[in-house]
Amino acid sequence: MLRQFATPLELADIAKPVPGAGQVLVRIAASGVNPLDTKIRAGQAAHARSVLPAVLGLDLAGTVEEVGPQVTGFAVGDEVYGLSGGVGDLQGSLAQYAAADARLLAHKPAALTMRQAAALPLSVVTAWEGLVDRAEVGAGHKVLVHGGAGGIGHVAVQIARARGAEVFATASAAHAETVRGLGATAIDYAGTEVEEYVAAHTGGEGFDIVFDTVGGAVLDNSFAAVRTYTGHVLSALGWGSHSLAPLSFRGATYSGVFTLLPMLTGKGREHHGEILREAAALADAGLLKPLLDPRRYTLDTVTQAHTAVEDGSAHAKIVVDIDA
Repeated sequence: MLRQFATPLELADIAKPVPGAGQVLVRIAASGVNPLDTKIRAGQAAHARSVLPAVLGLDLAGTVEEVGPQVTGFAVGDEVYGLSGGVGDLQGSLAQYAAADARLLAHKPAALTMRQAAALPLSVVTAWEGLVDRAEVGAGHKVLVHGGAGGIGHVAVQIARARGAEVFATASAAHAETVRGLGATAIDYAGTEVEEYVAAHTGGEGFDIVFDTVGGAVLDNSFAAVRTYTGHVLSALGWGSHSLAPLSFRGATYSGVFTLLPMLTGKGREHHGEILREAAALADAGLLKPLLDPRRYTLDTVTQAHTAVEDGSAHAKIVVDIDA
């Protein structure tokens, strides 16, 4: 539990939740750790509108233990996953149980373990909202994913490829092989200028879709890398001040992705469940699989899990085992 921002998480006994109308009680098996989780804990994520004291944790995978009134589609014993809490006043997944809005959940992919499923929700919903909902990615598109080995990036690469696009991804030299293993062409962002890789891979025309998962100067680079007129830039971190001139001069389009909005407002939650069902189908077809850091953490060692995300030592998605 987090009682004060910028302090360590602490173990605490809380009452077992009772599912209300539209909710299911989930016995949580695993909780994914995202950079956003660490920012919330540090008090650096005002947009998450977290109310203290709070149980953090955005992603979960677990088993339905009880079904509340007005819930259809789920039954006791179902294995589920979702992006269901950890922001606003919604209880997060760093707990043994959570009463979650059923609209935010989907049945866990049969092909994935609980740990793998818990690694997906925030990343897959963010990537899907950008690539599919906004840009309608498909065959014939050349897609550039910035941060292709990252939590959102490696999922975005797989979604774009599953929908028939040709995918390119920026990464450090150390992560180039990871990107290639996902089926994308790796671009060394440290050693290649934007103009160089646009010329090399698009004949100078620009990419049809550019997905920024990094923010800052990378979003500015995205404006310079997109195709004239028909190009579409997406960003999950489109904050700060940016000049729109490069994008405007190309006559291209920009879309921001704010994945937390349905959780914070209550509007559009059904679509999160729809995305997770689509993602489960991709996973069961062998087209989507998260990359996991091999280290194991529990509720007793959550602080170390957060540290691994903050200090950059995580080699892939960190997952906390809850019901081990």
